Amino acid sequence: METTPVDLGFLEPSEPWLLTNKFFRSKVGGKPAWLELLKLPKPDELLCEQCKEPLTFLCQVYAPVEENEASFHRILYVFVCSTAACNQSPAPETRTIKVLRSQLPRRNEFYEYDPPDETNESPPVKSPVPLCVVCGCRGPKLCSRCKSVNYCGPSHQRLDWKGGHKTVCSEEGTVERTLQREPSSILLPEFEIITEPEEYEAKAKVSEEENEKRQMEEYERLKNEGKVGALDDLPEGELDKYSGEQVEDKTFNRFKARIAVDPDQVLRYERRGNPLWLSPVVPKEIPSCGMCAGPRAFEFQIMPQLLNSLASDSLDWGTLVCYTCEGSCNIEGYVDEFIYRQDVLNLNITKP
Repeated sequence: METTPVDLGFLEPSEPWLLTNKFFRSKVGGKPAWLELLKLPKPDELLCEQCKEPLTFLCQVYAPVEENEASFHRILYVFVCSTAACNQSPAPETRTIKVLRSQLPRRNEFYEYDPPDETNESPPVKSPVPLCVVCGCRGPKLCSRCKSVNYCGPSHQRLDWKGGHKTVCSEEGTVERTLQREPSSILLPEFEIITEPEEYEAKAKVSEEENEKRQMEEYERLKNEGKVGALDDLPEGELDKYSGEQVEDKTFNRFKARIAVDPDQVLRYERRGNPLWLSPVVPKEIPSCGMCAGPRAFEFQIMPQLLNSLASDSLDWGTLVCYTCEGSCNIEGYVDEFIYRQDVLNLNITKP
């Protein structure tokens, strides 16, 4: 076994207070632990572009960039639509998924310069911006009756009203009773993501990938030259080499073989590396950064095994592949990056 440049992410239970913003952890589920606390995304920026319902917080990845002083603290946040119909949509682009980047220098207005004490429980750094009591995102709407809880919009206000706020809401105010509540039913189970280097037979992998790449390039060349008909004259053994179906099967088999070594992995991280694809159907081009117009590079992907731990029948993906600004350009608040959903039917991912 050899160590590869990839860091693998695994789920691990954690004390909830250690997953708050001041401890800079990667995590899945719960409410987002916002990094920059003033310029939070607006509610309409976190709506599914397809059904217009609020997106659900999926995970955040703490990924500082050492060579960039402005990115001493850097977190990528992934939101997904929890509507089943949207997850079954054939569109792989970011209509139903969103990834945001936020970053801060070491010396900033929100957090201490030195790392916090992780041996004793302490509260998070409170946001000066009101947060939705249901999802933890920006909550500009205040309950007009008790004026003690905030919401991101009507959808979560209705959900909270039906979920119990109706029984405690009063004109006298209900701060203590309403804020000491059970986690919202729309939140995903919360875990910490811990990482460790991947170990894999790298040499064998490279040889296999190069061979498949050559086969695919030859197949594409013949197809583009209009010589697809000539394939009918090839012996059956040669024809199989150029079959798109064969290439897809080999890609998927390589994916399964790679993750079989660490079947519980939920994240693969390799900034400026290469994703592990499920199929040869990949994005034709990666859009440039919307802020600096520079190129984006692969940073991480979320694996299908995560679905087993989320207790949600509506979520579905093959792998979610995230590309971010290669230079991690300076920003204020939060900016969109690019995420691609690759689906393969009949994945047969074994549940524990």
